Amino acid sequence: MRTPGIIIFGLVLAPCGWILDLTSTVAPNWRTLANLAGQSSDTVLNQGIWDICKSFTTSSSVTCNLRSTDNVYFSNQIIPVAQGMMVASLIVTLIGLAVVTPGARCWRDRPPRWPLTSFGGVLIFCSGVLTIIPIAWYTHVLPSLNTTTTFSNPQSPSITVGYCIVLGYIGGIMEVLAGVVLFVGVCRCCGGKNRGEKPNSAALARPTTTTTRPAPRPYPRVNVPSVSTRSSSSAPYSRRSLDDDLDDFPRAKARDKGSVNPSFNARPYDADL
Repeated sequence: MRTPGIIIFGLVLAPCGWILDLTSTVAPNWRTLANLAGQSSDTVLNQGIWDICKSFTTSSSVTCNLRSTDNVYFSNQIIPVAQGMMVASLIVTLIGLAVVTPGARCWRDRPPRWPLTSFGGVLIFCSGVLTIIPIAWYTHVLPSLNTTTTFSNPQSPSITVGYCIVLGYIGGIMEVLAGVVLFVGVCRCCGGKNRGEKPNSAALARPTTTTTRPAPRPYPRVNVPSVSTRSSSSAPYSRRSLDDDLDDFPRAKARDKGSVNPSFNARPYDADL
């Protein structure tokens, strides 16, 4: 694979940030209200940018679709702005991934298309910015948002940040980092100096020195003596010719008859008959 690791890092960060942004957009928990007037002490009201849910700390029951009960909250300026920017961030992230994927060429051996990859990185960076802006704005005005919900102690209302704010911050930062990584990778690898797509001009200007190796020394020729055959006939050898051949080899001396052990009584066997 010719895909640089810096592009793979950006391709991993961008989808993870998109999933966190999607959860932050859909889930109704941008801020949490507790100690409500006329409600039990364990009642908690979770407000998002699309819906409002009521839950209880002592049980797992949750009641949603309570948007009509607090139209004042949804009339705040930040709510429609956050809705539009969060949805736009999700769409821009998908477009950026669709541009970066063919530019990275993860499934081919050819080098990536750096201009296409850089354009996708810019889109992913913009999607992260579109997420961070409404999240930061909502966090800044979170205690002062208008609502019809009353508290048991109006002087010190119990308002806390929901988990959607945390997920939105993390997702937006991940997308910003992914866009920066993709763009920095283009700046560092532009021209193929780190990947070898294009020849380096300094390498072309440098003179190349070629070393000539001496010719290998031939081995001396050795004359192998020819082997002469006794007879070119295919007929078997006669007994006389075999005896003549055996005469060339030394034979063992025969033992004296008197030296044989007299205690040994040889008996004839069937093989000797």
